Amino acid sequence: MRVIDCKRLKKRYKRMYALEDITFQLNDQKITGLIGRNGAGKTTLLKILAGFIKESAGEVKVFSNKPFNNLCVSANSILVDDQMSFPDSLTLADILEVGSSFYAKWDSELASRLFNYFNLDSKQKHSKLSKGTQATFNMIFGLATRCQLTMFDEPTNGMDEAVRSDFYRALLKEYIAYPRSILLSSHHLAEMEHLLEDILLIDKGKVVFHKSLDEVKEYAVAIQGPTDLVVKLTDQMEILHTRELDGLQKYIIVKNENSLELGRNGEITIQPVSASEVCMLVTSEQKGGIDDVFK
Repeated sequence: MRVIDCKRLKKRYKRMYALEDITFQLNDQKITGLIGRNGAGKTTLLKILAGFIKESAGEVKVFSNKPFNNLCVSANSILVDDQMSFPDSLTLADILEVGSSFYAKWDSELASRLFNYFNLDSKQKHSKLSKGTQATFNMIFGLATRCQLTMFDEPTNGMDEAVRSDFYRALLKEYIAYPRSILLSSHHLAEMEHLLEDILLIDKGKVVFHKSLDEVKEYAVAIQGPTDLVVKLTDQMEILHTRELDGLQKYIIVKNENSLELGRNGEITIQPVSASEVCMLVTSEQKGGIDDVFK
């Protein structure tokens, strides 16, 4: 089943395009990482998918419906972010109690167990919580809805390391027990890479690629060796990053095309490149690193 279908989606704010050309499809029951640098357009895309704002051009469908102000989309999806707000007339306990009135698959038992595990105060008001505690409560609420499409926008902002680790583990266990489509937005891919099946990388309002995690891991290789040999071997390749190790050695990351042939040269070493580094380099305007500033 196709959950999301975007074709040449655009969103304009006055003279600036937040999204310029977004085309991708998302099928059911998969954890997809929406990856991009700050300002790439991740939050704008998620708000359009959730039906909070309307696109400027192009086509977007969620569950085969246009999401803007659509009851079907609202009832079967949720966007968890740091802008979530709840009435101050309700305590945290009240909010969890009324969740079933809005979400058909709401799991009160899960919400209660997570609430107690993270030791939250049932009498607190959502607006009075610290940023980290708000993020934790929002995560609990989002998981308990068990929506067919669950979207998290930078969900771990404000959480300490232990809570982030618990969140990722809870998310994975929930997905295994109750599979659904999860779109997880972040610019920190390394810490959640183990959760993902696909990566949707966007930059400056455009899709860079939409690939499986395995494909992203094979996207590039790092080549290291004597400068003259490395430069010669990579002359016709797409270079993503280059760095001088010393006067005689060079380290270059290239798009993976002929790594087997290169591996036959004993003076050249070839290393894999992590998915996180691939995404960082592909969206970088610089081929060098910060060390170049201090030459």
